[in-house]
Amino acid sequence: MTPKPGPIERGGVARSFDAHARTYDKLVGSNPGYHAHLRLSAKRMGLPDRGRGLRLLDVGCGTGASTAALLDAAPEAEITAVDASAEMLAQAHRKTWPRTVRFVHGNAENLAMSGIVGPYDGILAAYLLRNLVHQDAALRQFHRLLRPGAPLAIHEYSVRDSIRSRIVWTTVCWGLIIPMARIQAGSTDLYRYLWRSALQFDGVKTLSERLASAGFEDIRVQTVPGWQQHIVHTFLGRRPADPAAAQAMTAEADVDPEAATPADGIEVTKPPA
Repeated sequence: MTPKPGPIERGGVARSFDAHARTYDKLVGSNPGYHAHLRLSAKRMGLPDRGRGLRLLDVGCGTGASTAALLDAAPEAEITAVDASAEMLAQAHRKTWPRTVRFVHGNAENLAMSGIVGPYDGILAAYLLRNLVHQDAALRQFHRLLRPGAPLAIHEYSVRDSIRSRIVWTTVCWGLIIPMARIQAGSTDLYRYLWRSALQFDGVKTLSERLASAGFEDIRVQTVPGWQQHIVHTFLGRRPADPAAAQAMTAEADVDPEAATPADGIEVTKPPA
C-alpha cells in the first residue's frame, strides 16, 4: 500500500528543513557511507582536469554536503550551490569554503529568479528531485542550463522497482532513522516524510525515461555500496553535444547499470533480480 501524504507535503518541504537544520548534519552523519556516496556520484560525473575552468551547479545543496562532494571531485572549479531552505544555507555558511564556492537562496524549480542562468559545465542534484512538485519541468530546466556535452548527476533514492529494497529501507527508517530523529531533533516529521517520499518516488526505469524525455543522452544508472545498495543510485545523463541529436531522441532510455562510469576505478554493481 502506498503511504498517504503527510503534513510536510501540504506545508512545504523547505520549511521543514528550516526547522531541522541545526540537527541535520549530525543525523545524516550517523549514516555510514552518506558522504562517501555523495563523493562517488560527483566523481561519476567524470569532470576533467580537477575542474579547472569549469562552472558547476549544485542544486539542493542543503548544509553543503553535496557541495563538498563536488568540490572534492573538482577542487579548481567555480561552484554555485542553491537551496530553498534559508536555515540549511545558514548551516552551510558556517563551514569553511574556498572563494570559488558561493551559496544562493533559491527555488530549484525556478532558478532564473535567483540569477542562476548558466551555462554550466555540470550539475549535481542530490536528494532533491523527489521533493519537487514539477519534476519533469525541473529536468528540462537543468538541460537548458548545461553546456552541450555537459553532465547531470541525480543522486537519489529509488526503491520502487525492488521489494527487497523497500523492505530494507522501511526497516532502517523505522528501526533507526526515525527513532534517532525523535531523540536528537525532538521531532520525526521530516524523517517520516523521507521514508514516504522514497517509497513513492520513481523506480530506476521511470526516472531514466524522465531523463530521456527531458533531452538527456548517455543515460547510466549505478548504485552505491553498503546497506544502501539498490536504495541510493546515481542517475547520469548528458546534454547532447549536437543539438540535432536531442530532437532525434525518443522517450525510451537505455538503462545499463553495468555501464562504465566516466571516472576510473569505480566498481559498478548489478541490480537485484
